[in-house]
Amino acid sequence: MKKPKLFISRALFDDIHSKLAESFEVEVWDRYQAPPREVIASKAKDVDALITLLSDRIDCEVLTGARVRIIAQYAVGFDNVDLNCATKHGIYVTNTPDVLTEATAEFTWALILSVARRITEGDHFVRFGEWYRTSTGWHPTMLMGMELKGKVLGVVGLGRIGKRVAEIGKALGMKVIYLSRKKHEEAEEVGIKYTPFDYLLKTSDVVSLNLPLSNETRHIINADTLKLMKRSAILVNTGRGALIDTDALVEALREGLIAGVGLDVYEQEPLPENHPLTAFKNVVLAPHAASATYESRHGMAELVVENLLAFKQGKVPPTLVNKEVLQIRSPGFDGSRYLKRFEAADLLAHYLC
Repeated sequence: MKKPKLFISRALFDDIHSKLAESFEVEVWDRYQAPPREVIASKAKDVDALITLLSDRIDCEVLTGARVRIIAQYAVGFDNVDLNCATKHGIYVTNTPDVLTEATAEFTWALILSVARRITEGDHFVRFGEWYRTSTGWHPTMLMGMELKGKVLGVVGLGRIGKRVAEIGKALGMKVIYLSRKKHEEAEEVGIKYTPFDYLLKTSDVVSLNLPLSNETRHIINADTLKLMKRSAILVNTGRGALIDTDALVEALREGLIAGVGLDVYEQEPLPENHPLTAFKNVVLAPHAASATYESRHGMAELVVENLLAFKQGKVPPTLVNKEVLQIRSPGFDGSRYLKRFEAADLLAHYLC
């Protein structure tokens, strides 16, 4: 039987490519930069499966008339894919949750600590000779930062990553409050308290954004919400760039409305050189690197393989995002037929069990 065709929009790992080649006819985009939109659109009409990244925009124009049957997203987020359109066309969409939880939570704390203790600023102070030019080895007021024990951590979004960020905050002796779509009983039991958003912003010494991007969460941090925060507060974002209105953030930093910011994600990626954010000493900038550990990135690739092989075998992929697609088309490349109503109900019920 002929192997299904698979296009990978960025090189992953050699062992992953080899494993996929056992079951698929594999083509890998071999450039460091993302493939142009027209390439993605062309491949969607020529291959049976895609492995995509967040920077690959998969809109309805790409999906309409596409041959592709499954899009295996190499990321937790999937806001780059038009999920409703994919479902309508019977295209399965998967993601890679869980495997990057620890790496992202640890990186969130790396940003928090770097801003709170002015580590990046101190590095520049030494590296570029400013410390030497002061002619003083130590001074009582030099690079004073914030001690975190006893302070309030506000976690916005208590999913897998947000929960881990909260746990680390508790371990450091912080009081932790959170905002989420629902209350989490297990969090409440260990003293992590649900609060309204306004209260969280007004009370927190550190605000960590750990939300997916949606119409409801876009620019959740804006000119109005920034004014609610303490002037001594730190804002950190490892969720999605568009959770923050960048122009409003720049203005707030100019006015001194918050003490510091740590960012790993941006509304525009890569961030342009000489962007206004680069001018502030109290802003730590990272290049969307929160999941950048071997354990995390390779684990994500392994989960992509698991999803694709399950689909090929006619099984429901373990991290299927658009569960409604089960009511439209059965999994698999050979048996990718539209389902009768009673079959769809049975398949969906089996998955949800």
